[in-house]
Amino acid sequence: MQVRGYNCVRRDVDGETSPTGGVCLFTSNLYPSTVVTMHTSLQAVAVRIHLRSLVTVCCVYLPPNDVVPQVDLNQLVSQLPAPFILLGDFNGHSSLWGHDDTNSRGRQIEQLISDHCLCLLNNDEKTYFHAPTRTFHSLDLAMCSPTLLPMLNFEVANDLHNSDHFPLLVSHVNGAGTRFRPPTYHFHRADWDKFTRLAIITGTMVQNRAVDEAVFNVTEAIQNAADAAIPRTSNSPRKLCKPWWNASCQQAKKEQKRAWGIFRRYPTTDNLIAFKRAKALARRIRRQCQRESWIQYVSSITSSTISQQLWRKVKAANGLYREFNIPILETSTAFR
Repeated sequence: MQVRGYNCVRRDVDGETSPTGGVCLFTSNLYPSTVVTMHTSLQAVAVRIHLRSLVTVCCVYLPPNDVVPQVDLNQLVSQLPAPFILLGDFNGHSSLWGHDDTNSRGRQIEQLISDHCLCLLNNDEKTYFHAPTRTFHSLDLAMCSPTLLPMLNFEVANDLHNSDHFPLLVSHVNGAGTRFRPPTYHFHRADWDKFTRLAIITGTMVQNRAVDEAVFNVTEAIQNAADAAIPRTSNSPRKLCKPWWNASCQQAKKEQKRAWGIFRRYPTTDNLIAFKRAKALARRIRRQCQRESWIQYVSSITSSTISQQLWRKVKAANGLYREFNIPILETSTAFR
């Protein structure tokens, strides 16, 4: 599995012995990372990432009907270089993370937390939606080393993103470890007359001054004039919308999210039907817009269309850009 701009480490399962399962971690290639070799029979992968310091991130999946020996869980945690964050679908019930009951898997996780002095990041927010019964549960957990607890925020996203699990968002309290696109000047929109009036370099800025001080004075004058006379881009990450995405798609998505919000608060049969209808309508509108956009694009191809331009549009239609970030989770501080 490849996603441009990201490194992938995965562990698959044998489809003949287990029809579901497998774990995968993507790490941005903006940050140095290395795979942690795991000697375990559990479905788990781990990487060490250098943000401001080294942090180990481990992803694990415990199938609900498997018997997992406690020793396997202990060995898994003992192999993780500290400090670490442990996330996964543990399929355990416990009042510690918002369940009304506690099952055997839940007691195992409680024991693991106690034996290794782990800190549970979860609150009472539900992380899983069981469609047949229209109920919400907490099956996905996030734990960390005690030294990381004061530095981390935890929240559960509101949108399922066409899954039955809500994304867990673990972020640094002050946004450390995140990178933003540095703002650049729109020189074609510059007010050069204003810049000329403001960028005044006088002799007093450099006379009888140390070299560093003189350079600072001149640079500051130019910088202040540029900031006042030349518009700049935003330092927020660029939204990578596909070319077929339009106002109809946006409105359909908005209606789907509104229907989901109503159903999540009031899980009745009527609200479930309304959500499914909104979801189906949004999917139909997206497919129609994709088809119309593709027809329009193909019709625009002529003998003079260069191959570079052709493939750039084809890649854009599939959401592939030169500077690629996964835009599905809208958060500025979550570890990626």
